[in-house]
Amino acid sequence: MTQRPPRPAADLDHQLAELEQEIGRLHVRARDHSESRETEIAALEQRAAQLREEIYRNPSPWHIVQLARQAQRPRLVDFLGSLFTDVIEIHGDRLFRDDPALLTALGRFDGQPVVVLGHNRGKDTKENIARNFGMPYPEGYRKALRAMRLAEKFGYPVISFVDTTGAHPGDQAEERGQAEAIARNIQEMSRLKSPILVVVTGEGGSGGALAIAVGDAVLMLQYAVYTVISPEGCAAILWHDASRARDAAAALKLTARDLQDLGIVDEVLPEPLGGGHRDAEAVYRVVRDGLGRHLQALREVPREVLLDRRYAKYRRIGRVVETLAAGGDGDRAEARP
Repeated sequence: MTQRPPRPAADLDHQLAELEQEIGRLHVRARDHSESRETEIAALEQRAAQLREEIYRNPSPWHIVQLARQAQRPRLVDFLGSLFTDVIEIHGDRLFRDDPALLTALGRFDGQPVVVLGHNRGKDTKENIARNFGMPYPEGYRKALRAMRLAEKFGYPVISFVDTTGAHPGDQAEERGQAEAIARNIQEMSRLKSPILVVVTGEGGSGGALAIAVGDAVLMLQYAVYTVISPEGCAAILWHDASRARDAAAALKLTARDLQDLGIVDEVLPEPLGGGHRDAEAVYRVVRDGLGRHLQALREVPREVLLDRRYAKYRRIGRVVETLAAGGDGDRAEARP
């Protein structure tokens, strides 16, 4: 007996979306709470649960990219409201303006003073336009650096939330020194005398993400992605065909599990089946737990040791080891994490 091949994820997604819409319509109509209507809803919800299990049991990298881009995933302001108290926003870089695409704040995590920063994406078109879709200008990164230096001055840990497609690519950003601002942040974070915790919550895109992602511990949500270029951009460069983004996503090794295997991510935080947008409270709990454990561990590390470990951590990424090729043909360069 031949085994039936698995159905494409896109078909399953379409079926699940139709089921969820029908369940929503039935809930609206079920004001009389009749037994037959409740039975129908229960049957559809059971079918929807089965589809979710089938879809998310082993999602492809491209499917994970779609989950990372889901508009209703928890955003920075959601984490601020759920995980931190006594939050006071820090505005402006004291050089040009206040960039709404990157938010910085003082707050308390479990009673401990911290500096929080991150990409400030929205959940609808109006919010995203106001926040430039979470793509910072140079002044955003300079504001982040200002906040981090404040943390260093008072001995506060830095907690950074990464969720951006990348830094703003426009002419004005380039004219104001986008590349320098990103490079400066990477340099300064590598030697900042405060513990740095990074959480990749959605998309981690290129230097726009890395500019606030140099940390002593890098955590990543299960359905987030972290990559040097978007799959569409990679496909357009390699194959001159952006429609091959699915192939590029598989080649880029951009999922949390891939990055943990490569030594770039220290811990993968589990999400609810189907993505964090389906149960935001569960996401807040796992992020709180992860931050708490790593902050406690970092708090006990002397400052000099902390900086040495951070330096060694990033020197290990992508190092090249020369080995003697079989048969004595010469040296062969091999990249290892």
